[in-house]
Amino acid sequence: MLNSASQYPIFGPEIQCPHCRQAIAALTLTDTYLCQRHGAFEANPDTRDLVHLQSNRCWREWEGEWYRQHTHPDGIRFEIHEALDRLYTEGFRATQIVVARRYKPLISAYLERYNRQVMATQSLYSDAPSFERSDSRANRKELSAKEAAGKPSQKPGDHHNSTSKDKDSSSSPLRLYGLPVTFNHDENDPRWGVINFALEKEVGLPARYPYFRMFE
Repeated sequence: MLNSASQYPIFGPEIQCPHCRQAIAALTLTDTYLCQRHGAFEANPDTRDLVHLQSNRCWREWEGEWYRQHTHPDGIRFEIHEALDRLYTEGFRATQIVVARRYKPLISAYLERYNRQVMATQSLYSDAPSFERSDSRANRKELSAKEAAGKPSQKPGDHHNSTSKDKDSSSSPLRLYGLPVTFNHDENDPRWGVINFALEKEVGLPARYPYFRMFE
């Protein structure tokens, strides 16, 4: 006699459809769940993936929620964009995006391309020798005048501030939608094998709202 639990796929007799979140029933003696609107989903007992048979899209479950497993950078970027938009409507502003490390090979190229664009923009201003030389002459004249008058050439904290600014600009983090991006480092936390990203947030509206620019 068959155990009743063994008649169903690994997630039990019923789950929520990852697309429409309606309850969908399992087909007994199979690994399949059937949604009347979105068709069949097959549960893999080895990987615990839920695969939509029509589109081959894949989800994993964590604490009752389905998380889409992305294979294209636009997919995870769009999901982050939607999450930022929801955060904004709830009265929060994001301060950092933490992405699951398994996506680093997928989206790093985009983030590096973004940084190269920033560096290229900055180089437009640095590649102006005529202005640079005239500015230097003006600065030298101004410093000589101040020294002759016995005035300090800069405030006590200026050197420290300029040094820290240079350090910050040289080590600027990768960014997405104007926000710093890091990859999670806790490999012992099992949720990061399922969830895609997390947003660090604080109460308040962003000074600028760059999230509308979906593909910068």
